Amino acid sequence: MKDNNEVMLDALELPGDLKKLDSDQCRQLCGEIRKILVETVSKNGGHLASNLGVVELTMAIHRAFDSPEDKIVWDVGHQAYTHKLLTGRLDRFDTIRKENGLSGFAKPSESEHDAFISGHSSTSISAAYGIAKAMKLDGKDNYVVAVTGDGAMTGGMIYEGLNNAGKSDANLIVIVNHNDMSISKNVGALAKYLLSIRTKPKYVQTKRAVEKALSNTPVVGKPIAKILKSSKDTVKSTVYRNTQNTNTTIFEDLGFIYLGPVDGHDLDALDEVLKTAKTYHQPVVVHVNTVKGKGYEPAEKNPGEFHGISKFDIMTGNPEVSSDDCYSTVFGRELLRLAKEDERICAVTAAMKYGTGLQFFSSELKSRFFDVGIAEQHAVTFCAGLASAGKLPVFAVYSSFLQRAVDQMIHDVAIGGNHVVIGIDRAGIVGEDGETHQGIFDVSIVTGIPGAVVYSPSCYEELKMCLNDALYKDNGLACVRYPKGNDCTSFDKSSLNTSYTLTSKGNSSVLLVTYGRIYDELYKAFGLLNRDGISCDILKLTKIFPLDNDIIKTAAKYRKIIFFEESSIKGGIAEHFSEAVLEQGFEGKFFARGITGFVRQASVRSALEKLGFDCDSMVSYIRSVTEGQL
Repeated sequence: MKDNNEVMLDALELPGDLKKLDSDQCRQLCGEIRKILVETVSKNGGHLASNLGVVELTMAIHRAFDSPEDKIVWDVGHQAYTHKLLTGRLDRFDTIRKENGLSGFAKPSESEHDAFISGHSSTSISAAYGIAKAMKLDGKDNYVVAVTGDGAMTGGMIYEGLNNAGKSDANLIVIVNHNDMSISKNVGALAKYLLSIRTKPKYVQTKRAVEKALSNTPVVGKPIAKILKSSKDTVKSTVYRNTQNTNTTIFEDLGFIYLGPVDGHDLDALDEVLKTAKTYHQPVVVHVNTVKGKGYEPAEKNPGEFHGISKFDIMTGNPEVSSDDCYSTVFGRELLRLAKEDERICAVTAAMKYGTGLQFFSSELKSRFFDVGIAEQHAVTFCAGLASAGKLPVFAVYSSFLQRAVDQMIHDVAIGGNHVVIGIDRAGIVGEDGETHQGIFDVSIVTGIPGAVVYSPSCYEELKMCLNDALYKDNGLACVRYPKGNDCTSFDKSSLNTSYTLTSKGNSSVLLVTYGRIYDELYKAFGLLNRDGISCDILKLTKIFPLDNDIIKTAAKYRKIIFFEESSIKGGIAEHFSEAVLEQGFEGKFFARGITGFVRQASVRSALEKLGFDCDSMVSYIRSVTEGQL
């Protein structure tokens, strides 16, 4: 610390030293943190607006609680950047979201201050309650803080956690960070409800004023104040409800003490409310109002665009790369084109309108566009309901988030025989968001569902063709999976179709097989190998499940089949393919290279190279097979 009362993050022992600072010093640090956030995300990409909005809140949490003895659970840990800065990771913060660097999410293996891994929304209360009960069983009286948001409150799992935890004796404090935004603007009755209580006067300030007035009242004031202070439920019921003429909140009905709403950028108010919350020793909800993007004008004006952003120019806020041309936007524009010709088509998103390219549809066909909030389970069953009534619903969702709706795909779509199309965005490797967001399990999941159909196009034109077939040629559950990013392919597109393409250079006994984005790399390898005298044929699967029986019969005649799969190898298409050719009498050798386990953060290119899905790696692997080294 400096003598002139100024402080710098790198001079502090964190998080402990935060408790020694006065309000002015804390506010100064908040300014320094915002500068670091903007500068770092502008270079690395990442989640900016949500982190700028919780700077003061994060500081107040660490001033009020003692991490890691007290546990902090972040709902969708991408808002934990300030938390990382305040828990000893300043010297590595410039590596965030980079390969071998800090994760863009809370990650227990990275720091003892990260209590629970968090990549998907609406999970914090369930996890925090479990931690709190475990500590009770161990005789510990520490606190567990769950930091969630109004976006996460659109997910049903939140209410399962609230319902279960509310009547308990756990030292659980749930902070509801209300900024009116998730990735897409919040929708539904809950968003309106939170907005209604957001505007009510603050209970904490009212309580403080009443206690001060009573303490200054001669003779009887102090005794009454003492009684009220020892019976906080009475304070709240007599002061808050009666003077404000309000009803109980949903949180109170579920058994929680409710405090707030509080200005999430007022450090003094935050300090006060968190100290108050700690005195209850039972489940408490603290309602905090924040501004998403706080302190950086471009992010405040466009919080949705700055939720998750690529590298950008700090002065203008403009991203380095435009997202106008990518698989998501091509999917969204094609769906809109088809919907203009067919009034049955409806588009559904789970709070990811922009991420999945559905902003075009929502702008022009509002009545047939549905944003259901962060509720993938509800989205799939809602689609099944639409389908049962004669509509053609299309649910666009990231592969990672579709995992949350497995039961609904099986029970409400497949068993029910309802025709639902799912656009599985971000299929395959997604890069810097790491293990929780890689789209590598959808193939294994969906192909285990009877009657499901799965397409995996390798370019924009195939994507359009597959969407059309999924809508009009298939029944039941029909999925079209496509990767994050742009179409940079150069393979021969003269014979595109939605089934398969077999390219032969002669009487080869070696067959190369793959699907999706990495076909382009295998096609390059195929050309290099044949040029060097290593004869092989190449098969591109487009409709990857169920497999076409004719191509299986053809493939069974080869002596060696080499399959590359940008998906989990367990339960993947390679397994289905090998089983199918064996049934057709295949007597050769089958080799498969896919993904085993989880894939850590790295650029998409780097991750694909490490997995052996680039041209050079494929050539090397195929040579080893053909030369008998494998």
